[in-house]
Amino acid sequence: MRRRAGHPAQREMRYAKNGAVHLAYQVIGAGPRDLVFVPGFVSHLEAAWEEPRFARFLRRLASFSRLIVFDKRGCGMSDPATTMPSPQERLDDLRAVMDAAGSRRAALFGTSEGGGACLLFAAAHPERTTALVTFGAFARAVRSAD
Repeated sequence: MRRRAGHPAQREMRYAKNGAVHLAYQVIGAGPRDLVFVPGFVSHLEAAWEEPRFARFLRRLASFSRLIVFDKRGCGMSDPATTMPSPQERLDDLRAVMDAAGSRRAALFGTSEGGGACLLFAAAHPERTTALVTFGAFARAVRSAD
């Protein structure tokens, strides 16, 4: 029997470490290119697979890529956070997940708040970024004159 990308047997929970923080991640699919999905404000890897539409979305991404998904610090299966992470900590967390997953270069797909993190990561690490996709992302969370 052929297993679909995202089948429970292929969704092993793994953990990357950035300093003292453990970041939960999964690698799904075996496509020729790495794709890192960076979630918005809140995520939970186990709960994501229980929501049929989101699970179908992740399986579709994994059908043409080696999909790397993770819970940001303070969310889901990752360690709790006592303070709001800085932008630099977000970038370091993304790098730590990519390193742990064995991804030297990847396309980044960020939704909502995750889109901003992808933009910053791509600017800081162009050698590790092959493409950038954002959905529902924003450059600034509050209105400003510029």
